[in-house]
Amino acid sequence: MNPITLYRTKSPKARVDETDLSFGTVFPDHMFMMEWNEEKGWHDPRVLPHAPVMTDPTVMALHYGQVVFEGMKAFRDSDSRVRLFRPKDHFQRLVRSCKMMCIPEIDPELALSALKALLRVDIEWIPYTRGTSMYIRPLVFASEPHLGVRVSKEYIFLIMASPVPFYFAKGFQPIRIQVIDEHGRTAPGGVGQAKTLANYASGLQATHKAQQHGYDQVLWLDSCQHRWIEELGTMNIFFRIDDQLVTPSLDRGTILSGITRNSVIQLARDMGIAVEQRDIAMEELKDAYGQGRLKEVFGTGTAAAIAPIGVLHWKDVDMVIHEETVGEYTNELYKQLTDIQYGDRKDAHQWMIPLDAD
Repeated sequence: MNPITLYRTKSPKARVDETDLSFGTVFPDHMFMMEWNEEKGWHDPRVLPHAPVMTDPTVMALHYGQVVFEGMKAFRDSDSRVRLFRPKDHFQRLVRSCKMMCIPEIDPELALSALKALLRVDIEWIPYTRGTSMYIRPLVFASEPHLGVRVSKEYIFLIMASPVPFYFAKGFQPIRIQVIDEHGRTAPGGVGQAKTLANYASGLQATHKAQQHGYDQVLWLDSCQHRWIEELGTMNIFFRIDDQLVTPSLDRGTILSGITRNSVIQLARDMGIAVEQRDIAMEELKDAYGQGRLKEVFGTGTAAAIAPIGVLHWKDVDMVIHEETVGEYTNELYKQLTDIQYGDRKDAHQWMIPLDAD
């Protein structure tokens, strides 16, 4: 593999004021790119000016959806040093997604080196204010111009970045969720565990309808019986039933294995909170709510970290959780996770990777 080449922009942009950031709309001066073909494998890794990627309209990604991506973050600590949250785990998940979508695997160490090279050249774009971060989007797509259903023979790997505020406009406040029991998102034997565009495209219609009715997100049930809880539109989900945390099991193969989900499970256990990963039926959740045993609900994901949930709407009934306020477990887990990310708490599990450490 050739070393990563740097091509600096000749027209640097002015940085956007951190108080004016909106999620996923601001992009720094540079991005990373390399290509794959059968002759050379992955080759020509480079950081170059952020610009449109010129492709033929017949590239296979546009027609057959052979695309995978990731989402991760970099943070500044109280000393303004840049630290990445579990980047190796994210790139290992990218490799798993590649395997599921028949895409040539990318060396996670090369991907991490590429990310560091990109962040170093655009380091002043990484925001300083607590609550902000640099969102990072690795993307791999089939770039061969070909109309015909088969595995592509050419690919492009990109890493892009975007300085962002908190994911939800209301900040760390309870959101409203509509439970979806008529649409299907993924099914056993499919690609539910891959971070691929199909899993998100299949949820757009239901999410759009829910937002039109005043809900922030949707909760998916299984596609076969519309009974078993799976995940939110962009996050995994946790329930506090009595004094135990319960989250859907990954065994069905329909739920993304969240890096933040994994982190929250570890932090909860560190706190002495029992965590159970198992199948959860909506009927069980409704019964727990009626008995006063459903005390907290929250989502977990890279974009929002932890998002408290104040309302679950199912079958024309609003289940109001914790009087639409942030619960004890939710608040403490959010504080511990974000304190680690911003360097204000001991990183006992060595999740944070300093940008200047090789």
